[in-house]
Amino acid sequence: MSTQERIGTKRLVVGAHYGTIDFIVQRVTAIIMAVYTIVLLVGFLFTSEINFDSWRHLFTFTCFGFPLGQTLATLAFFSVVWHAWIGVRDIWMDYVRSVGLRLCLQVLTILWLVGTVVYFAKILWSL
Repeated sequence: MSTQERIGTKRLVVGAHYGTIDFIVQRVTAIIMAVYTIVLLVGFLFTSEINFDSWRHLFTFTCFGFPLGQTLATLAFFSVVWHAWIGVRDIWMDYVRSVGLRLCLQVLTILWLVGTVVYFAKILWSL
């Protein structure tokens, strides 16, 4: 294919190129992480004494019996995982040419992310 033939509908498309949805997801997850960071910072700044109980309270506070702290932390952590998956997947798809190696790296990434989610849930929801 010459350069002239790659223009328009016959152009050669390689790499991830998932487009708008992934762009929006990355921006939304970044906003969620930024807001949660600000919430943690404010909670940390208004804590009079820094010890294990006050640190634990930052993640386990409730509102009308609803575990709001744990829910917000879970939402923020899922945002981190989804954000990381999109970024790392795009890196593998853009820079690893071997299909077998790319698949292996993606599977290892998924296993690592699932492992972190399980570990996170075990830690946070057992407080």
